[in-house]
Amino acid sequence: MATLPPKLQDVLDTFDMFPDRADRTNMLLSYADQFREVPPEVATRPFDASHQVPQCESDAYVWAMKEPDGTLRLHFAVENPSGVSAKALAAILDRTLSGLPAEEVANVDCSIVERVFRQNISMGKGMGLMAMVNAVQALARRASRS
Repeated sequence: MATLPPKLQDVLDTFDMFPDRADRTNMLLSYADQFREVPPEVATRPFDASHQVPQCESDAYVWAMKEPDGTLRLHFAVENPSGVSAKALAAILDRTLSGLPAEEVANVDCSIVERVFRQNISMGKGMGLMAMVNAVQALARRASRS
């Protein structure tokens, strides 16, 4: 795996320190509580389907806004009120990747999902969470070319 941005690496290292399922679940719930939905100046309901994450059971949406300095600001919406895992991942991605150059965000691989969630999620949910990371990666690639 490529070198990860330091803030993301710190979060992953913290998760690695807690092999106990209950501890990890509590950490994920804490991140889910920090989730902030996309502000209305970026997008309003009904959200454009072009921002919808394919395969995500939680009906997630992703936006990457390029700042004047070339960094990205990530925004998410999770339409399923039970989408705790998607909200947790969105909060982690926003907290650790927003403010970084688009090229750096584009290099983050979906393998981070396994480090965060381990075997505590179903295959379908895991695929949806990996699709969230892939969507962020694709938006970052597009932003780095513009």
